[in-house]
Amino acid sequence: MNYKYSKEQLNQGDVVSVQLDKQANVLLLDPLNYSKFRNGKQYKYYGGLAKVSPARITVPYTGTWYIVINLGGANGTVRYSVEIL
Repeated sequence: MNYKYSKEQLNQGDVVSVQLDKQANVLLLDPLNYSKFRNGKQYKYYGGLAKVSPARITVPYTGTWYIVINLGGANGTVRYSVEIL
């Protein structure tokens, strides 16, 4: 699976804002679910398919988070930037 990610220490209530140049999946994963994602197992996430940019996801609790961007198996690349609000 081809994807990009960023690992961040985030606080409850922070907003992850992801600017995209095309439609893509934007997922917010805790460490356990990121490990499941990487290993092809069933996982839980916040976010999903971002059809408009910026995609915004509110952080549900304080901790380490992975912000994952992928094209859901489609070919190509996506340019993006991440900002924590």
